Amino acid sequence: MYNVPQAIFLAEKVGGLLERSEVLLGAMPQSKNKRNMKELDIPAMEELQTLVKARDVRLILGDQLNFGHDWFTSNPDPEITFVLMEVRSETDYARHHIQKVVSFFAAMRLFAMDLHQQGHRVLYLTLDDPRNLHSIPDNLEWICSEAAATQSAWQQPDEYRMDEILAKWSAICDRRGWEWSISDSQHFFTQREALATFFKGKKTYRLETFYRSMRKKHNILMTPAMEPEGGEWNFDASNRQKLPKNHTLPPPKLFQRNVSTLVALVESSGVETIGRIRADAFPWPLTRVEGLEMLQHFAQELLPFFGDFQDAMTTECWTVYHSRLSFLMNVKLISPYEVVQTVEQAWRDDPERVHISQAEGFIRQILGWREYMRGVYWAEMPTYETLNFFDHQQPLPSWFWTGKTKMKCLSHSIDQSLEHAYAHHIQRLMVTGNFALLAGVHPDAVDAWYLGVYIDALQWVEITNTRGMSQFADGGIVGSKPYVSSAQYIKKMGPYCGSCHYRAQDKTGASSCPFNSLYWDFHVRHRSKLERNPRIGMAYRTWDKMDPAKQQALLETAAHHLENIESL
Repeated sequence: MYNVPQAIFLAEKVGGLLERSEVLLGAMPQSKNKRNMKELDIPAMEELQTLVKARDVRLILGDQLNFGHDWFTSNPDPEITFVLMEVRSETDYARHHIQKVVSFFAAMRLFAMDLHQQGHRVLYLTLDDPRNLHSIPDNLEWICSEAAATQSAWQQPDEYRMDEILAKWSAICDRRGWEWSISDSQHFFTQREALATFFKGKKTYRLETFYRSMRKKHNILMTPAMEPEGGEWNFDASNRQKLPKNHTLPPPKLFQRNVSTLVALVESSGVETIGRIRADAFPWPLTRVEGLEMLQHFAQELLPFFGDFQDAMTTECWTVYHSRLSFLMNVKLISPYEVVQTVEQAWRDDPERVHISQAEGFIRQILGWREYMRGVYWAEMPTYETLNFFDHQQPLPSWFWTGKTKMKCLSHSIDQSLEHAYAHHIQRLMVTGNFALLAGVHPDAVDAWYLGVYIDALQWVEITNTRGMSQFADGGIVGSKPYVSSAQYIKKMGPYCGSCHYRAQDKTGASSCPFNSLYWDFHVRHRSKLERNPRIGMAYRTWDKMDPAKQQALLETAAHHLENIESL
């Protein structure tokens, strides 16, 4: 089983976590990272494009920017060349948001430059490097040949797709007589197979069981007697509040960086993207130091209200009280260990300011849900990406790519996604995902949209949330029921309905909210598959008690909305 890095234990002896972030997991020295913001514009990388002789060529993928990895904890070895590359095979496997592409390339460049400044040998292939074959195995083959290398190494990737790509590379190494090795990415609390092993012999996976075991194993939010702090494992019932009227939300923490050169590179290279970007003031954190700053900001300013309002929707602020740490964690600039420990410590330091329900609600997302979804992914791939439990076949409405729909909740959530490459989990699950499921959209199309539009979307976390949690295309592997709702939930948790073209209170007719009739149409269409599910039996009992004329009106309204879906 994977062990927490020793740096964690060292940091525990140093003092309060919020003051000790720089010693956690190989944080970069202050002197190399506290530069003037204007100096943090994206480097052109010319000085990292010279290939020299090397014994060992080591690949670093774009989501493996982990300064705390064992590779970087010893003195630089001149016989080791670290390779990072911008390749079309990674920009083109999905149509990505421009901010997502730029974030990855920018973070990779800044990471590579930091490694270089530490004394490591680094080769960086830019998107427009004439030597770039835009294939990871092909690039590695010529690099190893030119460097006269006899060894190659890489870290275990997080995506099945990349596993297959690197299997091709290992076959090339075998053919060329080069030694090769794979190391752990040293990031997650668990290994790939941990969830499958944990539930071996069981018919179903269940998050709650896994989450409790993780709490105990890692002694997170546990008393000295190894009981859950606060007397409960889960405080989710406390964390479902709507934002009060006249509630003042904090402005989002933004980072201003000029990424114009990268945007121009992506555009001139012909990479097809979606969404919008402000190139002269790019807002996302892209370095470890900025990531730690973002983490500290969340713990100090946002965490006291996170749990209460984690499900709340608003048009006033696109970030609400959410951390926006997912991209940083997914590229490994910051570690889930330090995120969880920072949040727990914030509660222990001041439980009056940070109620345990706030801390537990967030920790469950990282220690529980994130690790759980990764475990499901590796237990069920590659079959998982083909599952379509309801046999849904409809295309995704074209307005998912523009936000031009008269449904206020959808237009706002989609437009925000296109503007910021971000939406929080309720906007994803109960607005865009809810509609796609009720409308019978093919899960492949839904997957492609979520994978492309969000900055934090990597397949291992996207597909299990989309095809599993959101679309129930896996038939219940991830969750025990489809997450569908009428307009009532959206009306309860957000401000959209009051200014919408459609009437949330109307169930039938052309002016009625499409969610209302589609909700019942969905249940009727899939009764044979759902009515025995104990968690949704109430819906069918309600339907059966309904007047037949009302039933018919609901189904006719749903048919009208589906026939006119492009103009909704």
